[in-house]
Amino acid sequence: MLAQMALAALLIAQPPAPPDTREADLAESKHLKNIRQVTYGFAKAGEGYFRPDGRGIIFQAVPHTPESIFHLPRPNEDDYQIFTADLEPDAVPKLVSTGKGKCTCSFYHPDGKSILFGSSHLDPAIVSGTAEPAAPKGPAYSRSGASYRWDFDPFMDIFRADPDGKNLVRLTDSPGYDAEGSYSPDGKRIVFTSFRDGDAEIYIMDADGKNPRRITHSKGYDGGPFFSPDGKRILYRSDRKGNDNLQVYINNTEGTAERALTDNEFVNWGPYFHPDNRHIIYATSRHGHQNYELYLMDVDTRAEERITFREGFDGLPVFSPDGKKLLWTSSGRTSDRKSQLFIADFDPSPSSTAAR
Repeated sequence: MLAQMALAALLIAQPPAPPDTREADLAESKHLKNIRQVTYGFAKAGEGYFRPDGRGIIFQAVPHTPESIFHLPRPNEDDYQIFTADLEPDAVPKLVSTGKGKCTCSFYHPDGKSILFGSSHLDPAIVSGTAEPAAPKGPAYSRSGASYRWDFDPFMDIFRADPDGKNLVRLTDSPGYDAEGSYSPDGKRIVFTSFRDGDAEIYIMDADGKNPRRITHSKGYDGGPFFSPDGKRILYRSDRKGNDNLQVYINNTEGTAERALTDNEFVNWGPYFHPDNRHIIYATSRHGHQNYELYLMDVDTRAEERITFREGFDGLPVFSPDGKKLLWTSSGRTSDRKSQLFIADFDPSPSSTAAR
């Protein structure tokens, strides 16, 4: 989820891929078939999630600046907004956020009748019509010596809306950043990240925004949480060691059974469950901070296997509801090295998830 959050600085242009990608394509074909680009016509796009019927997606994207002379930038024109689209050839994406402020971390309710996303459009400077939002910016995460970071906007809150963006309802109203939200499988709860107690922690609240309760209690950033398919566990990332790295954690919904799934010197983030309730997929920098790759892991044994092999950024992976497709964000596969969404048929059968 980077934010699952604003991905603005992480999903940047990457170095060109080597001319010969045949070896990488062969390695990827073990699990990924029919890889194809999903989003077109955006300056950049990413962090997509499937509609419950698996036939559509919700995602964040930045439209291209219209052709003009002596362009005068609009407030937040380089920030992400939320779009939905059917997974059909030449389907036209629909803007479902307000078009103001910055947005991140969208998600469908399991019944498909509403959506969830984070937005800063109620920043007082935006509401009053000030040229630029007045929110002070502080990094939520910044890798030392690397060219990416993202901000915890203090005016970011979580909103629910109809699938077309109408009937917008604010669900959080606490001082500081509230975002990175996703629904439980039964649609009754939302797990999210908040600064309401002064540190980035994981919380669970009712679907209407009531009864929030804190799950994590350790110093440092805890974010990007998702429920397991059975609703009994949550998955998230954290920088507990304060060393600019992120590790993947799993916990129960009471916060009493936390367990680290990764413990290394890399940035590991964007973990997401496969519908089988046992495997997860996540992105890692173990092959270099300009070359994030996807790994599949068995959460019981921690055995894992590399899934992507192309140079550049591959991250924010999610499975379709039936587990047969994988959707992720990539900048190493596009001609201009800008991030876009990609999709592939996912085949788990060749693998015993043996580490490699």
